[in-house]
Amino acid sequence: MEYKDYYKIMGVKKDATQDEIKRAYRKLARKYHPDVSKEPDAETKFKEVGEAYEVLKDPEKRAAYDQLGANWKAGEEFRPPPDWDAGFEFRGGGYTPGDASAFSDFFESLFGRGVGGGFTGTRAGGAQFRAQGEDHHAKVLIDLEDAFHGATRTITLHAPELDAQGHVVTHERTLNVHIPKGVKQGQQIRLAGQGSPGFGGGSAGDLYLEVEFKHHPFYRVEGRDLYLDLPVAPWEAALGGQVKAPTPGGIIDLKIPPGSSSGRKLRLKGRGIPGKSPGDLYAVLRIALPPGNSERAKVLYRKMEQELAFNPRAGLGV
Repeated sequence: MEYKDYYKIMGVKKDATQDEIKRAYRKLARKYHPDVSKEPDAETKFKEVGEAYEVLKDPEKRAAYDQLGANWKAGEEFRPPPDWDAGFEFRGGGYTPGDASAFSDFFESLFGRGVGGGFTGTRAGGAQFRAQGEDHHAKVLIDLEDAFHGATRTITLHAPELDAQGHVVTHERTLNVHIPKGVKQGQQIRLAGQGSPGFGGGSAGDLYLEVEFKHHPFYRVEGRDLYLDLPVAPWEAALGGQVKAPTPGGIIDLKIPPGSSSGRKLRLKGRGIPGKSPGDLYAVLRIALPPGNSERAKVLYRKMEQELAFNPRAGLGV
């Protein structure tokens, strides 16, 4: 997937005002519209301009896009950095999943999870318009341990908006958020009334925080299950025995069955993320070889080579 420089496509500077972006779009849309343009690649250019404008016209998408940094070049191989949009506060609406499908894979990878929302309301007394405020959405990063014990955390969200000159700026707000015990990755925490204010007496929208776990040095998360790569010595795998293994609840003695191979999964039932049906912890055995950087170690390895007559490639017919 290639990185797209939306500012270059639009022919504007990165500090362009929203009015400058709008004028650039109108000019390019007229130039490349397939019904009138004689350019050979008009349709492709028209779609590129439309996609760039979809991002840059929206202060929230634009601010999030800008956060990717200035070190990327158009056409470079690109993968979004993990949790690149964490902490950005988005209002509901903006585009529909159908709109997203018309854009590039690059756009889809960044903004392909559009959220619904917007104003819903009725007229009161035939005159005053009442509308509920828009819901807001943001992704937040928490420690895996918070899912095991629950916690109250202070989070800071960045909300993009336009200043008087039409430039995109962000303001911060800080919230104390209760993290419930057993929360899963991807689960949403609803903060009632923390979205946009309503109109005409309508209630405020809500804020939905989508939970993502920070990278953990030991565990990988799949649903409520955890996976731990557990190094074992060759003799522990071959002969079996007990080894120390970390779990979120503390260090345990784990029994290694004799004849275990690298990649074998040992299930520790119920030691995953808590819940009505708690997840499991899987210890994935990884055989670690002692270094052969001493004369004593070299002698032992040569002895193994001579006495075990082991061919690890026998299954390949060689």
